[in-house]
Amino acid sequence: MRNRTGVLAAAVPLMAALLASACSSPAASGGTSGSATTASDATITAIGAENEYANVIQQIGGKYVNAEAIMSNPNTDPHTFEASPAVAREVSAAQLVVQNGVGYDTFMNTIESAAPNSSRKVIDVQQLLGLPDSTPNPHLWYKPTTMPAVANAIAADLAQLDPSHASYFKANAASFIASLAAWNAAVAKFKADYPGTPVATTEPVADYMLQAAGADNMTSWTLQADIMNGVDPSPQDVAAEQALFTQHKVKVFLYNQQVTDSLTESFISLAHANGIPVVGVYETMPIPGYDYQSWMMAEINALNKAVADKTSTEHL
Repeated sequence: MRNRTGVLAAAVPLMAALLASACSSPAASGGTSGSATTASDATITAIGAENEYANVIQQIGGKYVNAEAIMSNPNTDPHTFEASPAVAREVSAAQLVVQNGVGYDTFMNTIESAAPNSSRKVIDVQQLLGLPDSTPNPHLWYKPTTMPAVANAIAADLAQLDPSHASYFKANAASFIASLAAWNAAVAKFKADYPGTPVATTEPVADYMLQAAGADNMTSWTLQADIMNGVDPSPQDVAAEQALFTQHKVKVFLYNQQVTDSLTESFISLAHANGIPVVGVYETMPIPGYDYQSWMMAEINALNKAVADKTSTEHL
């Protein structure tokens, strides 16, 4: 059973990295993390099913958009989220909606079907990227190519809703995409510095970023999928995961610190007992006051630090 928890003290402190990066991170244009944004001149009401999408909407829309997030509590399990009547009212009133798809936020489709609106713009990221329903990993926002496509789609839809500010939305999208260069460079540097780094994971939360960074995820897909879906992994998969730590086959262990259980905690303890650094990653953007860019930078920086420290220790 997946338990809704916060940060475990055993992990490399991603939250500390976020706090450190917040001071220098560029603020979203007229918004923050994607939760409710107050803007007196906002004319377009927008919804992001997850707060990372709401944050990007706000960065593109700036003062002409009021973007809110449906899922913004880092202690909530997105896979088991149930929409309330209040959420349904918010979604039905929105002029622009961005949702993930791939079965991650199906409640959005239910609400939209119950309250049809021919003028409502809906960006389904799965459809935008041309991904099949069988796509195994739904955490699309960790893929470096996802948000640039989303940003351009948001700008195009906002331009249709408010043609007089089309150039403003387009310019903001271009600025947002350019601001991702630091994250992309950090991912590329990790790949160059530590090619093929063997890692272990619980869920496939950061798998797309790990793939882009050239890491070799040694954890079986069946264990990742079972934990993600709240299913008890097989004894064979659990034993194989434990062997990654006891036999020192991996350089770092990444787990979803947004949702943990006793099995995950046992893996964390075993990793520490065998000198394997532990990095906690977030499934959705963790706290208000941060933008998508600083969150992704904190994630890759935490991974880089863990592997660098491990490599340095091994060479002592």
